Amino acid sequence: METTAVATKTKWAVDPTHSEVTFKVKHLMITNVKGEFRKFNAEIESDGKDFTNASISATIDASSIFTNEDNRDGHLKVPTSSM
Repeated sequence: METTAVATKTKWAVDPTHSEVTFKVKHLMITNVKGEFRKFNAEIESDGKDFTNASISATIDASSIFTNEDNRDGHLKVPTSSM
């Protein structure tokens, strides 16, 4: 008798209270600007604990950008077509 193993799909979702999406960019070659996106989600789906063929999807709400500078944040949220 031959048996065939069936892989169980496992799905993980990012816990936003224990996760972050941050960035750091050089500004005028003098200093770094740090920021974060406050609204995001991500999921990983795999065959059990085997990540060889895992799929990952993530979305970031660009309007949730925060750099601790209201003027800069406002500028970053302006659509490029209106610049």
